[in-house]
Amino acid sequence: MRQANGRMDKVGNTYSVAELVKKAAQDVIFYDRSGGGVTLSGGEVMAQNIEYITALTQQLQKKGIHVGIDTSGAVPFLRFEKILPYTDFFLYDVKVFDKKKHIQYMRIDNSEILGNLKRLSLSGAVLYLRLILIDGVNTDQEKDILPLLNWLKREHIQVEKIHLLPYHTLGKDKYMGLGKTPVLFRVPETDVLQKIARIFQEAGYNTIIGG
Repeated sequence: MRQANGRMDKVGNTYSVAELVKKAAQDVIFYDRSGGGVTLSGGEVMAQNIEYITALTQQLQKKGIHVGIDTSGAVPFLRFEKILPYTDFFLYDVKVFDKKKHIQYMRIDNSEILGNLKRLSLSGAVLYLRLILIDGVNTDQEKDILPLLNWLKREHIQVEKIHLLPYHTLGKDKYMGLGKTPVLFRVPETDVLQKIARIFQEAGYNTIIGG
């Protein structure tokens, strides 16, 4: 839904699994050349109809199309179990590691998110860990970065790559479109991002800024 001129308009289209697979398969030649595929995102795709998502990933796999899932991890692990056999990789967001701070900013505990990350790693899933970094919220080396790093090492979390994603203000217009006042934070300085990247790199993690 989208608000325009004081009213809510429906945007987008509804597809059956077969229709969406057919549409995705039209670009197979590009996937083959680039090594790409289909990434399901959202909103939170894992919070949608899981039977539909499972059928979709299964049919895409049958077509030889690589499947990625973009997720915050804030869903019961049973949902991940359903799609694991048909998913090539996960883009997994960790916004705030500290539990109290996570509740403060996200309004939910992050135990399920971290627990699912650990279980996905144990299952052998290919994980791209995405750290959304906000100046003054989760960029402090001693309070935020090192505790997360130590947890990753202690729990033997296996990740293909860590992406450091600096906060941006692209969502500002969405707030205004809904008639709400945007909550704005500060973008981390480049040198702060580089320092965080070095911390993870020196610990043996393939880490980049952006992506």
